[in-house]
Amino acid sequence: MTEKAPGGNGSGPGPRPAGITALAVLFAFGTLMSLTASISLLVPGSVLEPMWRLNPRARVGFESLGGWAVLLLAVVSLVCSLCAAGFWLGRPWGYRIGFYGLGVNLLADAANGILADRRALVGIPVALAILAYLRGGRARSWFGLRYR
Repeated sequence: MTEKAPGGNGSGPGPRPAGITALAVLFAFGTLMSLTASISLLVPGSVLEPMWRLNPRARVGFESLGGWAVLLLAVVSLVCSLCAAGFWLGRPWGYRIGFYGLGVNLLADAANGILADRRALVGIPVALAILAYLRGGRARSWFGLRYR
C-alpha cells in the first residue's frame, strides 16, 4: 500500500516508494524486537524468556553489559520507532536518523564481525545496499531532499 506524503514538510511527489514502505516496516519490527529484548533482560524468567533460544550468544553478550544492555536496547527501540514514523511520513529528520543509524549499525557489524562473531559480517552488504538505495534520487525525493 502506498500513500502520498503529506504536503509541504518532506513530501515527495507521488506515492511512497515500495522500498521506503519496506524500510518503515523493518524499523517498526526493529522497534518491537529491541523493546521485547530490553524487557526480557529487565525481567529475567518472564514469559519472554524463550525468545533467547533463537540466539543464546546475544543474551550472553547483553548480560555481560549488565544494566547498560537494557538502556542500549531501549535507545535502539526509540531510534527505530522514530525511523519508522519518519520513513512512513516522508520526513527529512526520519531520513537522517535512519541513514546515520544504519551507518552506525554498519560499523557495529564490522567491529563485531572482526572482533567476535564472523556471522555479523553478513550485515555489512545488507546495510551498504540499504544505504545505497537511500542515497538514490527517488528515495531522497520522497523525503523532500535534493540530491547532492
